[in-house]
Amino acid sequence: MCVTAVESRPGGTSQAFKALGEGALGASQSPVHRPFGARVKAFVALTKPRIIELLLITTVPVMFLAQQGVPDLTLVLLTCVGGYLSAGGANALNMYIDRDIDALMDRTSQRPLVTGMVSPVECLVFGITLAVVSTLLFGLTVNWLSAWLSLGALLFYVVVYTMILKRRTSQNIVWGGIAGCMPVLIGWSAVTNSLSWAPVVLFMVIFFWTPPHYWPLSMKVKDDYARVGVPMLPVIASNKVVARQIVVYSWVMVAVSLLLTPLGYTGWFYTAVALAAGGWWLWEAHALQNRAKAEVTGVKLKEMRLFHWSITYVSLLFVAIAVDPFLR
Repeated sequence: MCVTAVESRPGGTSQAFKALGEGALGASQSPVHRPFGARVKAFVALTKPRIIELLLITTVPVMFLAQQGVPDLTLVLLTCVGGYLSAGGANALNMYIDRDIDALMDRTSQRPLVTGMVSPVECLVFGITLAVVSTLLFGLTVNWLSAWLSLGALLFYVVVYTMILKRRTSQNIVWGGIAGCMPVLIGWSAVTNSLSWAPVVLFMVIFFWTPPHYWPLSMKVKDDYARVGVPMLPVIASNKVVARQIVVYSWVMVAVSLLLTPLGYTGWFYTAVALAAGGWWLWEAHALQNRAKAEVTGVKLKEMRLFHWSITYVSLLFVAIAVDPFLR
């Protein structure tokens, strides 16, 4: 699930150009230069495991909320495995489609297709296989509602975001982030074989969380995106405009996160955590906006403070969702 959290580790552009020049996008390296252990790590890297950690953080707690206690642990395991395989397949297909620009961006220059550790054909087959296996696993061991939601998330991320939106509009991450909202629906449906207002509210929380989570990173690496012609908002708008949008989305996100309690799904503990974590988020968002208004640039802009806090925020919020049923 494609929750849209991303790795921020830089690579090296010079290495990327070298790999591209040596035909890393099309030709396979000699097996001598592709040892088995490194190949295994490369295929794991295709799934973007660090991103999937966040997807699972938004899936499992919702299962506790749906159960109002501890869900069947076998069901949790199957849902996590299915979710990992589905999101991993989507990420692999994303790398297959974006292999041309990945080779030219610092942040992605060490991905397996760029280095040649995995060939494009292998990546394509790997991604499709994971998509099929994950859908069948969900359908046969969890339920078919969860299977179709999972497949829908995968197709949305690959087709709508990666193939259609990413290179055409600055709203790419806004609407493309819908794929990353799906795990909350999947977690709920895995337990109940139905949907309800609670997962819809959490879907909206992640929807409004995604842009202010991703735009700070985009501000830091906007030269990368500009180089390859991807119109992320920070590429085509000033830092002041981006920061203002971050603040707007942040306020809506915090407001939506507080809807669970009046709707009767959560109690005092979740509310307290949502208020505290949301308050700190808004403090950081406004601080970034103030620095942008003052035309601060470079390291003093400190845009990555909000990026890193955004991960902590969503983790705290969903841990509170899991714990809250036991304190009511």
